[in-house]
Amino acid sequence: MQRSVLGTVPSALRVLRGSVRISARTVRCEAFADRHIGPSPLERQQMLDFLGFTTLDELTNKNVPNQIKLEKELDLPEPIDEHSMLRELRKISEMNKVFRSYIGMGYYDTIVPAVIVRNITENIGWISQYTPYQAEISQGRLESLLNFQTMVADLTGLPTTNASLLDEATAVAEAAALAVRATKRSKVLLDSFLHPQNLGVTKTRSGPLGITLDDLNFDSYNVDGETAAVVIQYPDTEGRIRCLDELISVAHKNGALVVLVCDLMALTLLKSPGDLGADIAVGSAQRFGVPLGYGGPYAGFMAVAKDSKNMLGRMMPGRIIGVTRGSNGEKALRLALQTREQHIRRDKATSNICTAQALLANMSAMYAVYHGPKRLTDIAQTIHKSTAFLHSGM
Repeated sequence: MQRSVLGTVPSALRVLRGSVRISARTVRCEAFADRHIGPSPLERQQMLDFLGFTTLDELTNKNVPNQIKLEKELDLPEPIDEHSMLRELRKISEMNKVFRSYIGMGYYDTIVPAVIVRNITENIGWISQYTPYQAEISQGRLESLLNFQTMVADLTGLPTTNASLLDEATAVAEAAALAVRATKRSKVLLDSFLHPQNLGVTKTRSGPLGITLDDLNFDSYNVDGETAAVVIQYPDTEGRIRCLDELISVAHKNGALVVLVCDLMALTLLKSPGDLGADIAVGSAQRFGVPLGYGGPYAGFMAVAKDSKNMLGRMMPGRIIGVTRGSNGEKALRLALQTREQHIRRDKATSNICTAQALLANMSAMYAVYHGPKRLTDIAQTIHKSTAFLHSGM
């Protein structure tokens, strides 16, 4: 049987060679424009016919003023198909020297499960940085973002969370602004061992907002009645885990809020910000299944404590996914507390954050669902033991 099957292959190929001619159109089927712009040549011609034109050039000449047209042809190389382009890019990439990254400071390599790459990252139905505005047709994406919020709430120990911010550094700056709004004070004390990008972005954003920044002194606890918040990296940028109980107590006695800048993976092992008494927790979800990507982007997050009036929750930036009831009484999801956002309050909004990192937040949420609590803790233990082993050998 094997011999007879193999014997049919050459004859089949001869038949194919004799019956199929490779046309220019067949060769172009992998052209980048045809794959990624959208309309096929037939669809383009149908649109031109409807508009009363025969070619795209004719349409362009009719609508684009002559004074802004380029009078010469673009100096472009011959087009190649996508497969050839990828082959060339691989040749270029082989010239790179690949090293292990020990930069730390909020940037850590991670393994992205193939099922997430296939079904989320490369699925056009998920590729958007936006939270869905039309809840009635977006229940699946809203459910995934609710999972992201639930994951952040569980790990931070704080009940109210948003559906992502632009990154950790932006989240730190937003937390400082939130504290100033909530306390009606203008001074914020920054831990000098924040990650450098967190310090940099917060300093840049604070000037126009009228926020006064100062260094937090861990020896004297320089918190006073003018302090809106203290902002602390947990663990700090050098990997230390400091005892924060006394500092948090002093801050609260002076009416200041406590902001902890957290590592979600570390929080699977450490005491949560909520248990420590923090009012606001921010950070990056990059370690949960989002590759480094040459420095970004990553989904930031924010979680806040809840008092009787949910003051911080009503003032926090970013979209919030909430649970409600549909017209027939069934459970449904929607965007909640929207009256604090810029598309309703305009210049009086709590923040101008609207475009967040929904795709990356969904990846992180699915990473948590895929591994589950125990496996996430196992991963964190492996990271810690590997770090301790490296430290012991240095």
